[in-house]
Amino acid sequence: MISPGTIDMPANQPTWTPERLELLKSRFEAGLSCRQIAADIGVSRNAVIGKLSRLNLKRENSGEAPRPARKRAAKGPRPKSLPRLQYQMLRTLYAEPQPEIEEAPILNEHRCSLLELSEERCRWPISTPGAVDFCFCGNTPLEGLPYCAGHTRLAYRPGSRLRVGRG
Repeated sequence: MISPGTIDMPANQPTWTPERLELLKSRFEAGLSCRQIAADIGVSRNAVIGKLSRLNLKRENSGEAPRPARKRAAKGPRPKSLPRLQYQMLRTLYAEPQPEIEEAPILNEHRCSLLELSEERCRWPISTPGAVDFCFCGNTPLEGLPYCAGHTRLAYRPGSRLRVGRG
């Protein structure tokens, strides 16, 4: 379906035919806007702007004073960017004293293979994947997390993102 104001042209014909160039120049000289010219000729507004630029056609101010520069509305300081605000929130959060975390040793009594792994088992890998002794922790995970209490301490260390960001 062809939108109003466009000309149905086969793909192998050039966009800027001599007739279209004459229409472009005459309408430009008549003072029509690029949007109006585009609608009349049947091309996009950006196509008109690009062609006018390549033809070095510019609007003359015909003796008028140059437009005054736009004044920005008096506003307070600009809000900080979202990543910067997130960084400050995290920094504040981690700067607060953290509750003492129990440093109990991690028991590996329930080790399991990949085939035995399930939602009810800690998914912390033990050893190197592909090694003969490779397995998973297998302890009972904390609710909503993939790891047991001991491995959650290792995986989600407060301030670890800040250390990575500085390094």
